[in-house]
Amino acid sequence: MSSPHRTTLITTPTFARHSPDPWTLLADGGAGPVRPYDDRAVPHEELLERIAGADALIAGMDPVTAEVMDAAPRLKVIAKHGVGTDTIDVAAARDRGIPVVCAPGSNSRAVAEFTFGLVLDAARRISASHTAVTEGRWPKLFGPELHGRTLGVVGFGRIGRLVAGYARAFGMHVLAHDPYVPDDAVTAADAEPAALDALLARADVVTLHLPPAGQPLLDAARLAAMKPGAILVNAARGGLVDDTAFAAALHSGHLAAAALDAFAVEPLPDHHVLRTAPRLTLTSHMAACTPEANRAMGLMVAEDVLRVLAGESPHHAAR
Repeated sequence: MSSPHRTTLITTPTFARHSPDPWTLLADGGAGPVRPYDDRAVPHEELLERIAGADALIAGMDPVTAEVMDAAPRLKVIAKHGVGTDTIDVAAARDRGIPVVCAPGSNSRAVAEFTFGLVLDAARRISASHTAVTEGRWPKLFGPELHGRTLGVVGFGRIGRLVAGYARAFGMHVLAHDPYVPDDAVTAADAEPAALDALLARADVVTLHLPPAGQPLLDAARLAAMKPGAILVNAARGGLVDDTAFAAALHSGHLAAAALDAFAVEPLPDHHVLRTAPRLTLTSHMAACTPEANRAMGLMVAEDVLRVLAGESPHHAAR
């Protein structure tokens, strides 16, 4: 599809980790993929050097700033190896005429399954029991059954709807809040539309499925307004919850338990307030890490890179 002398710089170490197909697609398309040379993202200063000769960039969580773009005079397309493009300055790319593409829907089922795993873990204290047993203790930890409880889904897109389906299979009632989804669409998905504050007051379990916001969606006031004894799960984006107020709600017992897979700063810094919060399961932003999602994500972004390099419109341009 594209010129045989194009170069694609790939800075995420997880690209095509579980399938050679995305590598093959790029190579056969003449896009000259440059593989990560070890299991880490490329540091920013090194990225500025390495991107100079790239026609395309496939990035993971590394920030792709205007400075990065200006260091790449040949750059024709930026691809996010993932769904959210919050780590890419999309406006700066637009100003420079560089399309930004991503892989929407490629990891929806993976994230939804993991999210519901976190719900089960937080409710039934599975990880806590594991830790206790490995330390030589044998506690009988109690936690609520999910049947008959209410799940509040904040963000009712692909992932939120899948999570809602799993919850209904467990016999849960589902509340959904999403200002961009009409009430009749929520009802058609067998969920009850609810304003955010009403959802927080009623839900026994709250799960977040939103893009990042400029400030925490769940600040101290909203955390205090949650139903006493509720469980909070966030496998979406860091920064949606005020970490300090969140940790305080766990210490006080206002929240019964929680589970997080996304953080405002990653990896989670030493001595972070969340590290010592009780009844909290922390995972390393791995909800999307399935072989199936990894292959689909790689193929989607590789195809769009080749389309742009060939002068065609991408299928999945970032908005």
